[in-house]
Amino acid sequence: MSNSEATPRTLGVWACTCLVIGNVVGSGFFLAPAALAPYGTVALFGWIVMSFGAMSLGLVFARLGRIAPAAGGPYAYTRMGFGDFAGFLIAWGYWISMWASQPAIALAFVGYLRVFFPTLGEHPFINLALALASMWAVALVNMRGVKEAGQLQILMVSVKLVPFLAIALLGLFWVDWSHFTPINPTPDPFFVALSATAPLTMFAFLGIESATVPAGDVKNPARTIPIATIVGTATAALVFTLGTLVVMGVMGREALGRSSSPFADAASIMWGPWAGYVIAFAAMLSSLGALNGWTLLMSQVPMAAARNGVLPQVFADLNRKGVPARGIVISVGLSSLLLTLQTSGTDALISVYDFVVELSTVAEMVPYVFCCLVEGALYLSLGKTMGYFNPRTYIPIAFIAFLFSMWTIYGSGPQAGMWGLLLLLAGLPVYVILHHKRVKSDRAQSQAPDPA
Repeated sequence: MSNSEATPRTLGVWACTCLVIGNVVGSGFFLAPAALAPYGTVALFGWIVMSFGAMSLGLVFARLGRIAPAAGGPYAYTRMGFGDFAGFLIAWGYWISMWASQPAIALAFVGYLRVFFPTLGEHPFINLALALASMWAVALVNMRGVKEAGQLQILMVSVKLVPFLAIALLGLFWVDWSHFTPINPTPDPFFVALSATAPLTMFAFLGIESATVPAGDVKNPARTIPIATIVGTATAALVFTLGTLVVMGVMGREALGRSSSPFADAASIMWGPWAGYVIAFAAMLSSLGALNGWTLLMSQVPMAAARNGVLPQVFADLNRKGVPARGIVISVGLSSLLLTLQTSGTDALISVYDFVVELSTVAEMVPYVFCCLVEGALYLSLGKTMGYFNPRTYIPIAFIAFLFSMWTIYGSGPQAGMWGLLLLLAGLPVYVILHHKRVKSDRAQSQAPDPA
């Protein structure tokens, strides 16, 4: 996971595409149709609109990946365009949002495992142990090297995509179109209801920037990152929109709202109980794939920031495999602590955990907003405003992506936005301490006598 010259680049187009798909089509998507059920057909419009916005964001990251394929993704781009302080805020919030989201993915894995072993629901401590084991097993794979992590991601994505594409495409023949009336079953105006779906649909798309983060380990990043980002985002948009249409059309809005495993339930209705088990197995693989992909990114962003002196140096320490293993241990350790608190049985701690996970969506949208703005600054500073870097195409793409990002934050509500800001500001003491050390070190070096 190093971007040094001594470390070979091991991630190709397919591995990077699988990283994007694996992180985007994660466990959150499997529950999205049920969460969107109260909005009825408005939810389908929400998927279509957000797919358009996600593709715009994907184009922003694809273009950034071509002009500045630097390791660290959104953090690296923000730092290049706006300096160390803005880069720190993005790295801090992005890192927290990733390790705070890991417990939810691990619990989703255990939840799908309970389809095969129903008695697991009677043993909460076994559930906790299995969830912790899933996070640490994936962490160990990542600590063996980025090549191994990439190979695991290819396997997970290749296996899980087949059943979900089958539902999204073949399931259209089982759709009851009467389930899509009325179009807006909520008492709110259409646009208000549509805005309410924004954070739910955009949450599923989080991760479209995945291919940009490990750029130091990507083969030919100027070509690979754009291809992986666009193909991965387009594939996810297709699966999300058609998948929700099929599940809602097969189950109906009311039954869908009561389902804890909507895709497995819809598959059972269409093809029998065996299909539900297949989907549950694919969902387990998807959860592991999401854990793997986010663990990879969870180490890369703080590593890039630590190399620039804006996060503690421990995040940049590499093991013999060229992996920031200590950073992985710290991040997964925090995820494990949060998971343990969540399953401790204390209602207050559970509500805190749920709130932190909700904030992760807002925290991840802030880097997206910055990247929309920083692209113009990178064009100017790098002098690449001609040829296929045409400002006439950049401006509308970045503007649309910026509006969609802001719309998602708006749809999350003022409370989540306020706490998201406080989450970013909580890192200021860390930045002040590290900045003081960096200034002190630079002053000492400048005052050192020249060697004879």
